[in-house]
Amino acid sequence: MVTTRLVEETAWKVASQVPDPELPMVTLADLGILRDVRQSRDVVTVTITPTYSGCPAMREIASDLRDRLQEAGFSQITVRTELSPPWTSDWITDAGRAKLTAAGIAPPNPAGQRRAGPVPLTLTLEYRRVPCPRCGSPLTTETSRFSATACKSLYRCRECREPFEYVKEI
Repeated sequence: MVTTRLVEETAWKVASQVPDPELPMVTLADLGILRDVRQSRDVVTVTITPTYSGCPAMREIASDLRDRLQEAGFSQITVRTELSPPWTSDWITDAGRAKLTAAGIAPPNPAGQRRAGPVPLTLTLEYRRVPCPRCGSPLTTETSRFSATACKSLYRCRECREPFEYVKEI
């Protein structure tokens, strides 16, 4: 007889290999979006957390999870979205950061401790030290606050002159 634990481990292994639709070089597990996989009766429930509220990729992520799990033989699948605690870029694994860098995308700087209570509004732009993922130079300049997705910005290296994307810390 197959145990619940074995089913959950197998389902986790399948779900953890699903690539992110916007950053296909990393998986949902690499990004820390995949939070939990549980089985209750015949239903496998996968819990995910969006990188930010309103992330347009969440529908595609849920669909990809269902498809991959069905291909692996799971028939009843629920994909649950959990917003608390909110996702932080600090949940990106070391392997995920390495994959981003290898693809020419600068991984986020540490997000740091979240403060409780109201978030202060600042009217000045914060300078980020973002090393070039191609040559490693710290001499980079932000060219656009937003890239192809809201969670990335565009930079250019002043040493190798190459443009690159940066995944924003959250």
